[in-house]
Amino acid sequence: MTDALSRAQANSPFLAQLIERQPELVALLDKGDFEGALAMALSAGVDDDIAATLRRQRQGVALVTAIADLAGVWDLARVTRILSDFADHALDAAIAAAFAERVPDAPVQGFAVIALGKHGGQELNYSSDIDPIFLYDPETLPRREREDVADSAVRIGRRVIELLSARDENGYVFRVDMRLRPSPEVTPIAIPVEAAISYYESSALAWEQAAFIRARAAAGDRALGDYFLKSIQPFVWRRSLDFGQLANIRKMSGQIRDHYHKGQRLGPGYDLKRGRGGIRECEFFAQAHQLIHGGRDPGLRMADTRTALAALAERERIGADEAATLSSAYELLRTIEHRLQMLDDRQTHSLPENPADLDRAARLHGLADGAALVALLDPVVTGVGAIYDGLAGEEDESTQRLADEGLPLEDQLSALGYADPPAVAQRLARWRSGQLRAIRSSSAREAFETVLPKIMAALAHAPDPANALARFDNVVEALPSAINFFNLLDARPALLQLLADILSYAPTLADALARRGELLEGLIDTSAYRLPEGCDALAAELDARIVDDDYQNLLDLVRAFVGEKRFAFGVQLVEGQQDPLAVSRAYAMLAEIAVARLTSATVAEFERTHGKVPGGELAILALGRFGGEALTHASDLDLILLFTGDHGAESDGPRALGATQYFNRLAQRVVGALTVATASGALYEVDTRLRPSGAQGLLCVSFDSFAKYQSEEAWTWEHMALTRARPVYGSPQARAQLQAIIAQTLAMPRDAARLADDIVKMRGDMATHKPPKGALDVKLLPGGLVDAEFVIHALQLRFGTAFHPQLDRAADALIAEALLPDGFAAAQALLTRLLVMLRLVAPDCEVPPEAARAVVAKALGFADWGEVMSAVDAARAVIGAEWQGIGPRLKI
Repeated sequence: MTDALSRAQANSPFLAQLIERQPELVALLDKGDFEGALAMALSAGVDDDIAATLRRQRQGVALVTAIADLAGVWDLARVTRILSDFADHALDAAIAAAFAERVPDAPVQGFAVIALGKHGGQELNYSSDIDPIFLYDPETLPRREREDVADSAVRIGRRVIELLSARDENGYVFRVDMRLRPSPEVTPIAIPVEAAISYYESSALAWEQAAFIRARAAAGDRALGDYFLKSIQPFVWRRSLDFGQLANIRKMSGQIRDHYHKGQRLGPGYDLKRGRGGIRECEFFAQAHQLIHGGRDPGLRMADTRTALAALAERERIGADEAATLSSAYELLRTIEHRLQMLDDRQTHSLPENPADLDRAARLHGLADGAALVALLDPVVTGVGAIYDGLAGEEDESTQRLADEGLPLEDQLSALGYADPPAVAQRLARWRSGQLRAIRSSSAREAFETVLPKIMAALAHAPDPANALARFDNVVEALPSAINFFNLLDARPALLQLLADILSYAPTLADALARRGELLEGLIDTSAYRLPEGCDALAAELDARIVDDDYQNLLDLVRAFVGEKRFAFGVQLVEGQQDPLAVSRAYAMLAEIAVARLTSATVAEFERTHGKVPGGELAILALGRFGGEALTHASDLDLILLFTGDHGAESDGPRALGATQYFNRLAQRVVGALTVATASGALYEVDTRLRPSGAQGLLCVSFDSFAKYQSEEAWTWEHMALTRARPVYGSPQARAQLQAIIAQTLAMPRDAARLADDIVKMRGDMATHKPPKGALDVKLLPGGLVDAEFVIHALQLRFGTAFHPQLDRAADALIAEALLPDGFAAAQALLTRLLVMLRLVAPDCEVPPEAARAVVAKALGFADWGEVMSAVDAARAVIGAEWQGIGPRLKI
């Protein structure tokens, strides 16, 4: 402790003066009682003079934090938090004094302070300005009789500034910078809250979006401040990031580098805040990634820089090494910044050019001299600068040829590798003609021309340039506005190759991209290339995005989430990163959490009007591919909706309904929630025809009715469907009860001959009424997946065994019991993998283009398309042989 006091006294005129003036604090500091010293500093007062009291308190806090910092007792986070908390305290005290002077006995309400910058992030500098925005509510702000409310708010604001920034023999409390308020050159210092909200919704600039990452209701009427901040959340955290805004932020950083060019080079005069590799670049790096990802991930919406870096790394939005480098660099740079400010209590960020002053700053930090300080900073500044340069990106001159007006366009296209330059030039002319609404505005054309050379280079080297170009044309033509789409591609060049692959191989994904261009944004971080670990993890990710309980907002959010995830799963297939069977399972998990969240929300919404049915609840049974946890990209959801309890009961809400009517209306709402299209697009097609009595029956029946129907009236095909039934919604008790009904139904004794006749007839009828769609319809072709399903279900029902909803598990169990040959499961798995792939690359079930065939072969583990077709023929032969012999086997 003595060493810290000695260094302060020897090297800092400001701290030496404070040490001399406040011996009582020094005595506590010398004993190591920092908490006691802080408490004493904050309790200092000068009668009723609030200005003098705050100045005395500020000096005490400055001395205590400086010595605790120099002694290494408090880390940077604690120091900056104490300084920020004192700023909040000082603002509250000044506001209370201003109210007491103008409207005695009136409550402090209707006037709020929004803290921005380091104060907002609770990272305030040792000697820093504060950057507040003053807001007021004209309806609740107390004022003098006949006084205009706007004048009253401005007068309060001026008095607060005066109390904090005016100097006397004890210095000042804080310098107050009001230039971050909306349009500071024309607006008063206090702004009506609704006017401020309107400004940020419609007129704010790019830097203001970044600034509000670190906004906080810091003083005054905090409820008013919180209302304002909540209202502008859509401005700050946009689900679909404006990458033009991000480019503007990076441009602003470049302008700062240019403006402060004298402070860019490390050495005397180097600007720790604005210099290359400095504090601002650590902050901007974190904020840029927060802006990219924070709209979808509320867990990234924190104000302080190092916590944000850690969260970004934890979610793999940035590299762990990058986060560690920037975080440690930020701590050192801010600490040295504090040393500079401790010298003379000046808001400086530059290393002194005077060698003696530089030596004093170094010794204050415990170093020998200024040269040692520069050497300490050298690797840190270099590392930060390199990381930030990667964020800013460098132009690749090889992609700029289309912008070279000295070279004929067709020659440029030929040099890029296009086989038919005149046709490509004609398409390019159409894009530039103004015919497409997405590229009609001047800003859209500017964004388009900026990234066009990169796009044309990427598509020229696509696996299938002709298809990629045609589908890109479709995407652009369908987009309502392409500004952000082009800005994204410009900001993230790595996505161009991925886009080329999607356009070359996967028309299904290209169509989805045409409907929602922002889907590409979901691929900008590595987490998009992993499958979920389970339903719980996927549900947690969805729940993290839910910020309120508004029903319509939830419908939109779930649709956006499902669309984004389904697109990302498809991209993983196209890129050959996952087994198609694993992706099929992920599609099913995604559907399951969507059903669960939307059903729960719909039930809660319904109960507000109709109450609950005592002893009754809704349950949902999944069948088909959904029940078997093996969906494709385009699968419908086969559902049966049921309810527990007495069908004669009545709900207890203000608009009571009988149980049957209640649950049928609720079921209609649930189906609507899953199927109706919103601004975020469609979700799923739902098929409820497998319910009791099919389309002629009630949409939702009781468990008792369902059990009775299955035991007395259901057809063989309905019991076949039940072999893949799986409860996906309902309490654990309801699910167990449903499982018992299913097990009891499937265990019923059966007439072997009738079973065989029914199954053979059903398959024949299906073949007649639903023939294969194309040459590769491995679902409906003879020896295809439908034949495999019929074989499995027939054996399950005939022998009362292997009742697993998942067909692969059922097939394995039947093989284990010698009811199927060893190769059956592998044949079924191969065709299933092919089906999952074809839903993306050849939704028409015809042979895909040559480039896409290689993708399919790789996904299936084969060297080429010929091997795929040979294996498919062999698999169909195995399944076909089993199907052809199924009738006689069932009758044994």
